[in-house]
Amino acid sequence: GTLAHGPSSPFSQRRQCPNGAVPGEATKRDENVKRGNWTNQIEFVLTSVGYAVGLGNVWRFPYLCYRNGGGAFMFPYFIMLVFCGIPLFFMELSFGQFASQGCLGVWRISPMFKGVGYGMMVVSTYIGIYYNVVICLAFYYFFSSMTRVLPWTYCTNPWNTPDCTGVLDATNGSAAPLLNLTQLLNHTLKRTSPSEEYWRAPCLRELRPRLCSPGCEPLAGCVGLPLCARRGVCLSIQVVYFTATFPYVVLTILFVRGITLEGAVTGIMYYLTPQWDKILDAKVWGDAASQIFYSLGCAWGGLITMASYNKFHNNCYRDSIIISITNCATSVYAGFVIFSILGFMAQHLGVDVSQVADHGPGLAFVAYPEALTLLPISPLWSVLFFFMLILLGLGTQFCLLETLVTAIVDEVGNDWIIRRKTFVTLGMAMVGFLLGIPLTTQAGIYWLLLMDNYAASFSLVIISCIMCISIMYIYGHQNYFKDIEMMLGFPPPVFFQICWRFFSPTIIFFILVFTVIQYRPIAYNTYVYPPWAISIGFLMALSSVLCIPLYAVYKLCRVEGDTLLQRLKNATKPSQDWGPALAEHRAGRYAPTPHLEVQLLNPEKPRSEDVALPGQGSNGSAHSQDSRL
Repeated sequence: GTLAHGPSSPFSQRRQCPNGAVPGEATKRDENVKRGNWTNQIEFVLTSVGYAVGLGNVWRFPYLCYRNGGGAFMFPYFIMLVFCGIPLFFMELSFGQFASQGCLGVWRISPMFKGVGYGMMVVSTYIGIYYNVVICLAFYYFFSSMTRVLPWTYCTNPWNTPDCTGVLDATNGSAAPLLNLTQLLNHTLKRTSPSEEYWRAPCLRELRPRLCSPGCEPLAGCVGLPLCARRGVCLSIQVVYFTATFPYVVLTILFVRGITLEGAVTGIMYYLTPQWDKILDAKVWGDAASQIFYSLGCAWGGLITMASYNKFHNNCYRDSIIISITNCATSVYAGFVIFSILGFMAQHLGVDVSQVADHGPGLAFVAYPEALTLLPISPLWSVLFFFMLILLGLGTQFCLLETLVTAIVDEVGNDWIIRRKTFVTLGMAMVGFLLGIPLTTQAGIYWLLLMDNYAASFSLVIISCIMCISIMYIYGHQNYFKDIEMMLGFPPPVFFQICWRFFSPTIIFFILVFTVIQYRPIAYNTYVYPPWAISIGFLMALSSVLCIPLYAVYKLCRVEGDTLLQRLKNATKPSQDWGPALAEHRAGRYAPTPHLEVQLLNPEKPRSEDVALPGQGSNGSAHSQDSRL
């Protein structure tokens, strides 16, 4: 996206339309010169779509749906979208836009809950680490596609096993006949496709005995590529148009090819038909909730950060509906592409759809490449597809990095660090690069799955729930509704008010309870994670959640007050600088009160009370100051 930094920005000359969403309001100059603003709202929407629509849609959603029984996952997914996803998405956008602050600065609304912002930063750090590795896998496939024949097309490669069954015949490129019963009995019962064997052998080096095979070097090199791309995300609007729409062109091409394959209907029926026994499984509901928060970017801090660069009167309600529906529609669309291909592969391999491929995060790197081999000029389409994955991943990765950098710069807040924001960005990128290197080893896929299941799973749900409760019940729902009305010109719809106050926290709470009751350790295919690995996963999850109570205790110890109740009240009430960032928007209860008016409230009071008497102790002075306040 493009941020206009002050009136001297060349992009500021293009602002010709009114900047407010309030009917009848005159156009006024509300650029935040110090922090910057979006050049126009189209760029904000497209960049937000690029942030929300990412690898979580075309990579994470299909494998979670596949792991949880296809249609059994769709039902709780849409329930969570309507009652939790969209309402909390709107809450985060309005929260950041009203205060014009990042995920730390917005907690001037209730300073004791600033740990929620730190928890968001920890989550974004974890996601950025392993998200970068998924991007580097896309880079690996991108460069591997630059050949005349895709290396995962046939079973004639050195890494292929006797169980490999290619879709195409190696001699004439025609479709291979289906396996009959005799052929299946002559080999093992588990057939594998060349795309799956390529994923396991040359890419992951799972078949190599060493801890870090030579395959680590190209992946480590790919991890470093995003470092070169970050010096402020300054793309023109034409480039944003391309990066936001190009993925849909590629997905549409794969969708048309997928539904024309034999057996595609079987895969789509598996995708759409609920397995009612799995719907009663709390794990399915927990995965649906985590996917909604993961896909929309709730509790990452990125939504608050991007909305903080909006102009004060931007209609973020409209933006939240457009972005969230586009995001989830993309996930469902990508699911049709994946499962049509899985249906074809199931018929070709002679197995059930649920047993075709990897149930883990490698599903997208098995099903999509398999479909690419069936297209004419398959190397060209493969290059375009993995270029699309790279764009999707980098769009989200840039916003994750911007979230961390903005939080740090806003927290320090002085001109010195603002002028050196580029160096802060470089430092954060280098740290992320170094932390991502262990995930490129032979065991990297296991670490990636562990981080995906724990570091960015139920911790997102807990953080969102606490954020919702603190705003609605600590700050006060009436206060927040008035803030939104002052910003947008209308209060939030009744449905959102009910969801924020009742539905969203209640649904999240019960999902967490039943997830704990029905907890099962994660597994990758046939490998069950040992207890020490599960412990590390829980530590990663708790590290973000524990920021909330730890900072609350720290704040209670630092805040003024004679009793615990007084300290609690002082720690939870909004700070004096909470509210709109620009003075022209600080109206009503946010309007500054002139000092003269305060003195005229008690004209008969002697001015000598304002100063402690020579014989007055410190307690009397403090009491006098509290009385004036």
